[in-house]
Amino acid sequence: MKLIKLLATAAVAAAISSSAYADKIQLKFGHVGAPGSLFAASANEFARIANAKLGDKAEVVVFGASQLGKDKELLQKLKLGQVHFSLPSSVMSSVADEFGVFEMPYIIKDRGHMKRVEGAIMDSVLQPAANAKGYKILALWENGFRHITNNTRPINVPADLAGVKLRTPKGAWRVKMFKLYGANPTPMSFSEVFTALQTGVIDGQENPYAQIWSAKFQEVQKYLSITGHVYTPAYVLTSEKHFAKLPQDVQDALSEAAQETQAYVYSTAAMLETDLLTKLKDGGITVNDADKGAFVDASKPIYDEFSSSVDGGAALVKTVLDLAQ
Repeated sequence: MKLIKLLATAAVAAAISSSAYADKIQLKFGHVGAPGSLFAASANEFARIANAKLGDKAEVVVFGASQLGKDKELLQKLKLGQVHFSLPSSVMSSVADEFGVFEMPYIIKDRGHMKRVEGAIMDSVLQPAANAKGYKILALWENGFRHITNNTRPINVPADLAGVKLRTPKGAWRVKMFKLYGANPTPMSFSEVFTALQTGVIDGQENPYAQIWSAKFQEVQKYLSITGHVYTPAYVLTSEKHFAKLPQDVQDALSEAAQETQAYVYSTAAMLETDLLTKLKDGGITVNDADKGAFVDASKPIYDEFSSSVDGGAALVKTVLDLAQ
């Protein structure tokens, strides 16, 4: 009789546990970063912080390396509710014009500057622009300062890019910028870049050190030119509609976790900038410091076009530049 009672009690406990597990919301976080990338580290830290806050209510599960899709696919899956979070960067300039301000060469000087810009335009410009397209930004993280690798020649000044087939993200302003510099820009999904470099479909690409190293581009590239031509934020993005359907306490925990993760992202990014440049040099890639002044001088037309063609573009550029001091 005791055994039967024990078994019955165990069965009830198992049923309750199973029911509790079934009620636990699984929240999928998809991103394109390879293992070891800043994206991977950032998303994993967010999941750790969020899951500690969420307890038995929900669980964030991270899927990196484009497992759930490339950037454009992830944007679509957010709207369909098939993915709950993604981490787009440059591609946001194709979602709404306002995000193109971060595509302006050398507009962001350092992370302190970026924090001031976030404080000034996040709620007044960036969030409304995302909302208008059905998205919600939970936090600004980082992709980083971008540099050029290629197999043709070291890039010291814009003229050195003449004729170089250079992969860019799928954002109109990056393409315009590299055309202005004389390169042959080729928009391409990040997951396709290694093979394209290896087979000679493209000559080079541009990314932060963390993306270059984690994707092993140094294995198929001869030259790394330190240009720092663009700083790209990364956006913790969700669907405004689907996020609003989550219980309020779950929404609050996720929003807090995304904001709290930013400090980790910035400190990790700063550390990787030093560590990974050393590793890239030790790995045999030829490194040179580009003439940034020459690139700045060549960039004026792209600022002029953004200011004249984007509604409120001139004021937005001025706001960001004024906060550099």
